[in-house]
Amino acid sequence: MNSRILTVPNQLTFLRLAFLPVFIITIHYERYGWAMVILIVAGLTDGLDGWLARGLNQKTPLGAYLDPIADKLLVSSSYVVLAFHQKIAWWLAILVLGRDVSLLVASAVVLITVGYISLPPSVYGKATTFFELLLIFLVLLLAIRNNHMLDVVREVCKYCVAVFVCISGLNYSIVVSRRLHAGG
Repeated sequence: MNSRILTVPNQLTFLRLAFLPVFIITIHYERYGWAMVILIVAGLTDGLDGWLARGLNQKTPLGAYLDPIADKLLVSSSYVVLAFHQKIAWWLAILVLGRDVSLLVASAVVLITVGYISLPPSVYGKATTFFELLLIFLVLLLAIRNNHMLDVVREVCKYCVAVFVCISGLNYSIVVSRRLHAGG
């Protein structure tokens, strides 16, 4: 892995992190159209930074840690601010936040105690992120334009998020435990 810090993919991740306070402010002040634009741009930069990291051979240890942290910060903060505005149920926001905080703490403990170990995202983690982001998108879309069918889809998506948060959290715990017992 390349050890440079200011690679193009890492700069895109830093840009995504810079979007975060603006995104939260737009939701807080109920500028849901702008929040939707920022969410879409953040999603595009997330995909682009991964594609560029692989395509330009600019994968870095910093990027490997920073990219998922940026994703988790976007998702967690979105759920909290949307719960404050009663757009997402508090129980779901707490579930999502609790899983993300647990994953970050576990990653930090592993990093401090045994050093870096590669933990590629599981299919459960990817499904969780997909449904979490889809729910944010649907909530913002419904705040812009009310639609009964989208409201039904949002309700289904809400429970998909809850199920996948639990499954992916359990899976992560099992995988980390096995890797640590196997010696990294």
